[in-house]
Amino acid sequence: MDIFKKCYEYEVADKYRALGIYPYFHALQSRQDVEVVMEGKRRIMLGSNNYLGLTTNPEIIEAGIHAFEKYGSGCSGSRFLNGTLEMHLELEEELARFLRKEAVTTFSTGFQSNLGIISALVGRTDYVICDRENHASIYDGCKLSYGTMLRYRHSDMEDLEKKLQKVPETSGCLIVTDGVFSMGGDIANLPEIVRLARKYGARVMVDDAHGLGVIGEGGRGTASYYGLEDQVDIYMGTFSKSLASLGGYMAGSAKIVDFVRHNSRPFIFSASITPASCAVALTALRYIEKHPEIVARLTELAAYARSGLKARGLPVRESTTPIVPIYTYDAINTLEKAKALYEAGVYVNPVLPPATAPTECLLRTSYMATHTEALIDEAADIIRDVLGAGK
Repeated sequence: MDIFKKCYEYEVADKYRALGIYPYFHALQSRQDVEVVMEGKRRIMLGSNNYLGLTTNPEIIEAGIHAFEKYGSGCSGSRFLNGTLEMHLELEEELARFLRKEAVTTFSTGFQSNLGIISALVGRTDYVICDRENHASIYDGCKLSYGTMLRYRHSDMEDLEKKLQKVPETSGCLIVTDGVFSMGGDIANLPEIVRLARKYGARVMVDDAHGLGVIGEGGRGTASYYGLEDQVDIYMGTFSKSLASLGGYMAGSAKIVDFVRHNSRPFIFSASITPASCAVALTALRYIEKHPEIVARLTELAAYARSGLKARGLPVRESTTPIVPIYTYDAINTLEKAKALYEAGVYVNPVLPPATAPTECLLRTSYMATHTEALIDEAADIIRDVLGAGK
């Protein structure tokens, strides 16, 4: 049988194109900002992970330009060999201090960070236990490992304990959870996860891709939010969201980080992040440290947006994060509403399976510290009119 048979028979994208509701690959013609030009028209951007709005910050842009001029366009090698700049080490040291961990190592992307960390740590006789709503990169990291993966129902601590009880005493166990869940915007029940991990001798890893710069003291993430920084073994995160760059990281004890550096194939066999990406992430980190008020402003605007949507008759999930999903349930309805919003001047992300269950599709809205109340109100009015809320 031809291996390409599945490609020729794939019809999902063509079906949505034929219906005129295909939602992907809209082309930006401007910077990633609170308002963008996309395919020739102004759109209010409610679909970005640029939580602190730093992609347009002049100080951060200048740092990237300077690094490009000084170091060139790329490192042309892995961190293991010729691809380590002094600036990479500087970024790791400063990020470790910010996160109050002994050590940090960086990866080429956030997705690759989860692949590299989990596959290095979880061996043949080990278990990895995941929340069902964890990010796809966590699932793929589990697949790349040789261990056994168990999943517990989303934020269901009783189910997590049942899964922990299945782990043999002779096996190692790593519990992996998103800190802030990327689609629902809710925060993991980290206190109970840590308690159960201690009870059953497991270790805890938090994917803080959507937590860094968003929650916790000065934006230090989920463990800081709960006061559990000394009880979470590993943080993973990304530079592509609050730090306005590209790349990922692992933070933990020096011994664990060093082990991953020397045993993670995705780390060893990938080129390092570019000089410009490194400089931007480092400068953005320093900016957050100098301006913790930007994190407070993000929280304030997220609350404003959530209350505004509720006041307009839209059902939203309670949380304190800048991720505010609006449930539209089935795929066709979700895509139709996303298209109508796009045409009306608001960009949101339609979320379909496998990112959600088939009956829990949603429109994911997300907010930046650089949004204004007036812009949020304008977008909320459009969402209300398109979705027919309050009528």
